[in-house]
Amino acid sequence: MDLQALTDFALVATHGGFGRASRASGRSKATLSRRVSELEQGLGVRLIERGTQSLRLTDEGRALHERTHGPLSEIAEAEEAVTLGASTPRGRLRVSAPLVLAHVALGRVSARFALAYPDVQLEVVADDRLVDPVEDGFDLVIRVNPSQDDRLVGRRILDDQRWVVAPPHMVMPGPSAHLEDIPSVQAVLASRTAIDVVWQFLTCNGDKRLIKPAAALRLSSLMMIRDAVLAGAGAALLPKLLVEDDVRSGRLAQWGTDTNAPVEIWALRNSRRLVGAKVRAFLDVIEQAFPGRTFVRPL
Repeated sequence: MDLQALTDFALVATHGGFGRASRASGRSKATLSRRVSELEQGLGVRLIERGTQSLRLTDEGRALHERTHGPLSEIAEAEEAVTLGASTPRGRLRVSAPLVLAHVALGRVSARFALAYPDVQLEVVADDRLVDPVEDGFDLVIRVNPSQDDRLVGRRILDDQRWVVAPPHMVMPGPSAHLEDIPSVQAVLASRTAIDVVWQFLTCNGDKRLIKPAAALRLSSLMMIRDAVLAGAGAALLPKLLVEDDVRSGRLAQWGTDTNAPVEIWALRNSRRLVGAKVRAFLDVIEQAFPGRTFVRPL
């Protein structure tokens, strides 16, 4: 199999078309089309359905791209390491991160990284969707409490907590003597929260409390929930990193800290790919920004 033809096919598949691949690589559309046609002839299968408005991979093309994209990227990184020196971060770095973390912290972290490594073209995409690093073209994905996935490896980079917060005028219910008498409060919940959920938390005095949230609103975004609580719609269970400033300033009252599983934030990459210098550098900048690994809002 011709490695250059395979590389050209991967370029077209990744960018979703010959025109986009041409603009990204500087190679002519005619050359890319010819090389892909040669690859199809050599394999005896059609890899790309060429339409007038869009390009679509065939089942064979999709399978080939999934199996070869990672190794081709490793070859490119190895070539870059030999040519430029393994300790010199260069090239494009794409990172996917949850909306809240990106909104609160990654702008400043990204700025630090850009100033320290001007030869890296960093792109951070804020998205709560569980993107696929290979399919979606990400070098690194940041996830909260990720489930086990043999295709992904990485390390925990931050810890956080969930706080029960409310508008200052709301009064936290007192403790209940019996489980069947758990008090309820007007609350703003995430869209997928179960109907029978119970908040279990420790107050700032260390007392255990149980509360049944009664949904006044259900919203799909944690930032929307925070805004609704600030507007007085009810109490909510939200990440500390999102509401810490609001509590400190008195805009919100903290009723307690959730006692369920801790919040762990992990940076993950494709297990089949080498750790490039640019990925290591980005993780180092994050750890420098949060040396204790417990979330502290940057100054």
